[in-house]
Amino acid sequence: VQLQASGGGLVQAGGSLRLSCAASGGTFSDYGMSWFRQAPGKEREFVAAISWGGGNTRYADSVKGRFIISRDNAKKMVHLQMNSLKPEDTAVYYCAAARASYGSTDAQRGYESWGQGTLVTVSS
Repeated sequence: VQLQASGGGLVQAGGSLRLSCAASGGTFSDYGMSWFRQAPGKEREFVAAISWGGGNTRYADSVKGRFIISRDNAKKMVHLQMNSLKPEDTAVYYCAAARASYGSTDAQRGYESWGQGTLVTVSS
């Protein structure tokens, strides 16, 4: 499956952004989908995951209660609604697909495809 992320931009602290990831090729519902992010000089870190049917979600503690991951299997899309953004959320955000019911929180484990990344910048 090929992934294309979009929706990043510049936003003030406290604002919101909605990231989208469009999939093509493959059977989208065969994949657990996740979002990761990577800030300058830091390692890629897990943000959120959603199971292949959309019934289960998982979040990093740093975004819990502020971010919401969702998916539309008919449209082959996964979204990340980001609310109450903080400057420390500034990073390049990547969507990733794992051929499993649920993707790992470890970026090195089991991900078959990655999107190209979309930059989110939160100003203070």
